[in-house]
Amino acid sequence: QVQLVESGGGLVQAGGSLRLSCAASGRTFSTYPMGWFRQAPGKEREFVARCNRSGGMTYYADSVKGRFTISRDNAKNTVYLQMNSLKPEDTAVYYCAAAPAYSSGSAYYRNYSYWGQGTQVTVSS
Repeated sequence: QVQLVESGGGLVQAGGSLRLSCAASGRTFSTYPMGWFRQAPGKEREFVARCNRSGGMTYYADSVKGRFTISRDNAKNTVYLQMNSLKPEDTAVYYCAAAPAYSSGSAYYRNYSYWGQGTQVTVSS
């Protein structure tokens, strides 16, 4: 099992940047594909970005491609989401998630086994 704790959210003006971090417990972090999702009020949880176990392969939602970067440091048991050129429509609670160990990962949130508590990102216009 793994526990996930996000940090780094906050209030930022449009065009600004934030870096989210997600710290994982346990010694098997490198076995989990990781993902970032977000959920705005009244909307379904949506895929933002994901990476494979090494971090060498990354995938993004079209809405964030070119602006957001997912990365991970397996030595620090941490996955990051660098968010640049933020827009008001990026406002949401952001969650990190771990897919089952040794799985291929997915953009579908129901395929993730472990979730953090979420961190609020608010982008003002």
